[in-house]
Amino acid sequence: MTHSQTKDRKKPNLGRRIAASLMRFWLTLRYRLLTRRYGKLVLEEIDGLPLIILPAVFNPVLLRSGEQLARFIDSYDISPDSTVLDLGTGSGIGAIFAARHSAFVTAVDLNPSAVRCARINTILNDLEERITLLQGDLFEPVQGRQFDLILFNPPFYIGKPVDELDRAWRGEDIFERFASELRSALVPGGCALIILSTDGEGEALLALLHAEGFNISVAEETDLINEVLTVYEVTSNR
Repeated sequence: MTHSQTKDRKKPNLGRRIAASLMRFWLTLRYRLLTRRYGKLVLEEIDGLPLIILPAVFNPVLLRSGEQLARFIDSYDISPDSTVLDLGTGSGIGAIFAARHSAFVTAVDLNPSAVRCARINTILNDLEERITLLQGDLFEPVQGRQFDLILFNPPFYIGKPVDELDRAWRGEDIFERFASELRSALVPGGCALIILSTDGEGEALLALLHAEGFNISVAEETDLINEVLTVYEVTSNR
């Protein structure tokens, strides 16, 4: 390889590093600006459904991914007798929209404030008999159980969270654990719906799922100008 060829190969790498640095700066700034709006109880509404958002709980309207996934779930073909697992349920929005289809939903979150918040919202929307809420880390509270459909709105960024609210934004090994444990939590023929943003590091999760032998297809893509939200349908090919 000539010196000029080596020089040409370095240029795009430098460009990618600069672009990545700028993106990290923007994401940090956006996170700090948005978190100023947390810290108080607020009432939100999504398609006529009221939601109470407690302090230190991810707001699905403010950050849009939870709202987007909920609306997709509402149009998704969910059998009335299917079992659904909502991982990282937060305010409970995904579980609530799934339960409206008469599905039996188990909702899990590590944040105790999120579990309380989701419980309030299931009662508020008269769905407490269809939704079971559990506190715990990813699949840990449902070990040994399998589900027809798994919903996941993961932290978009890789890193150590600084507090409970930050866990909704970033995690250290969540992508790896989700990818490695997903198959055992799905019934044969089951699938997972995962929402990812171009603002985050979701490509890492998709790569891990590919490595684990899953089929991944784009179910819905929404361009929100400053970010693109994509709902992926993940199924096993084994």
